[in-house]
Amino acid sequence: MGWVLAVVLGWGLWVSPAFAYDNPDLLPSQPTPIIDLNRSLTDVQEMALAQELEQFEQEHGWKLRVVTQYDRTPGKAVKDFWGLDDRSVLLVADPRGGNLLSFNVGDAVYQKMPRLFWIELQARFGNMFYVREHGEDQAIIQALRSVETCLVREEGCKVVPGLPQEQWLLTLITSLVGGVICGFAAQPRRQGQVIAWQWVLIFSPLWGMLFISFGLGPVLSRTSDWLPVVRNVAGFAIGALVAYLSPIFGEPFPSKT
Repeated sequence: MGWVLAVVLGWGLWVSPAFAYDNPDLLPSQPTPIIDLNRSLTDVQEMALAQELEQFEQEHGWKLRVVTQYDRTPGKAVKDFWGLDDRSVLLVADPRGGNLLSFNVGDAVYQKMPRLFWIELQARFGNMFYVREHGEDQAIIQALRSVETCLVREEGCKVVPGLPQEQWLLTLITSLVGGVICGFAAQPRRQGQVIAWQWVLIFSPLWGMLFISFGLGPVLSRTSDWLPVVRNVAGFAIGALVAYLSPIFGEPFPSKT
C-alpha cells in the first residue's frame, strides 16, 4: 500500500526547487551533466552516469541533466549553464521534501510522456519507502533509466515501464475481489438454474472494472511479461469459483434417521 500512498502524495509534490532562485557560484567550472551538491552518488556512479547521459544526448538528441541539493542549490542558474530547452529533462533530487525527486520537463518531452507519467515516476522512485530501501543513488539512476527508455520509443510512454511488486499485488487483489463479486452474482436464484447470467451482466460494470481496468490494465500497460497476467486471471477465476460454490459449502449435511 506504500505505492498507493506515494502516488497520492505525488500529486502535491510536483514542485521545482531548482528554479527557486539564482546562485551561479555553485556551478562547476567544467561542463558536466551532473551537479551533485548533496553527494547522493559515489564518484564512480557519477562518472559512469555522466558518460551515459552525454552519450544518450549525442545518439538521440535529448538532454538529461541532474542536480542533487540540500541546503545549497544553484537555483535557476542551471538553465543557462546547461542551455535547457524543449528537449531537456532536469531531475532535481532534494531529500528535504516528502519526495526525493522532482522534474523540469521541456514541451517536446511532454509530447512523448504526459504529466501523469512524471507524477507516477516521481511517486515510484522518489517516495520515502523506495529511497529507504534502495538509496538516493538508485532512485536517481532508475528514474533516469525509465526516462531514457521512453524517450527512445517512437510512441513514448503514458505510464512508467516496469511493474513493482507492491503494484502487482494491488492488481492481484482487485482481480480477486472482482472474481468474488462475479461469483456471487453467478449463483443460481431458482430451481434448475446453473448460472444466473442476468445478475452476472448486471454486476459486470463492477467486477469488470476491478478485473479489467484495475487488475489487467496496469499490468498490460507496464510489462510484456505474461506471468503476472496469468496470475491475475487465476486469481479472478479462483475468487469467482469460491464465491459461486460458497452456498454448497454452507449447506448442512443431511442427518441420518
